[in-house]
Amino acid sequence: MDQSKANSTPITGREHWTRKGDVKLFLWEKPAAGARTARGTVLFVHGSSMASQPTFDLQVAGRPHSSAMDFFAERGFDTWCVDMEGYGRSDKKRPINCDIANGTDDLSAASEYIIKTRGVKRFLVYGISSGALRAAQFAQRHPDRVKRLALDAFVWTGEGSPTLAERREKLPELQSKNRRPIDRAFVHSIFNRDHPGCAEEKVIEAFADTILKLDDSVPTGTYVDMCAKLPVVDPAKITVPTLIMRGQFDGIAGFDDLTEFFKRLPNPDKQFAVMAGISHASFHQINYLMVYHILHSFFTQPEPVYRG
Repeated sequence: MDQSKANSTPITGREHWTRKGDVKLFLWEKPAAGARTARGTVLFVHGSSMASQPTFDLQVAGRPHSSAMDFFAERGFDTWCVDMEGYGRSDKKRPINCDIANGTDDLSAASEYIIKTRGVKRFLVYGISSGALRAAQFAQRHPDRVKRLALDAFVWTGEGSPTLAERREKLPELQSKNRRPIDRAFVHSIFNRDHPGCAEEKVIEAFADTILKLDDSVPTGTYVDMCAKLPVVDPAKITVPTLIMRGQFDGIAGFDDLTEFFKRLPNPDKQFAVMAGISHASFHQINYLMVYHILHSFFTQPEPVYRG
């Protein structure tokens, strides 16, 4: 990717709000910098233990392109993310555990708002971890709204996942409550459980700072689903072009599990990328620019031409 072609126009964010029934959802937009016509609209989908802005718009001094939203906006993409119900600035008032299907409902509401507000027809969707499950369910439910789908740190059946095997030991506790506490030590555990050293300490600390400003607890629903209800996605029903992104050291995404999922995707426009030196939270790793490159390449790939 030619970094010199990145637009130097300052990126500014805009907050938006929409509703899913009585539930108020927070959306964050960073439009394409200086572009008359965007190259596409990226919808970023966060995971189980943090809201959207810490994941996709993390600002770290001295770390070039630290914000994934800024990186893609500089390259001509309109970028959006949404706090799922129970996270960040979205409502946390309902006594539910906010499972994966509920997050998919949030994506349906958020995408409908963006379509009405910005005239978007189809999205470039990226989801990470349980956010990848939400994104996959969304593509399964609304294929007409998805141009391309990228699933990072994804899990299908859970087979071969040491992280999920360990987490299942706490399943009764997770099922007994709607929220679980998080703190700085927990954020550090995300980076230490698979392969320590894949992320800079200053990035981990900045990530923890931004997460904990918004939440001191998060819903249990995605953990329960990933421990007890997989699979929640049928690859045969995901008909859009799809990229599977798997970190070399990721303890969630079992390699054989993902390849079996990949085989069953019906659209021939599909890719499987193994990301060297990456554990779980790929945008916050030392090799994050490689992750951006893989995703940017997929989102800018020319559409295949078929001749009869």
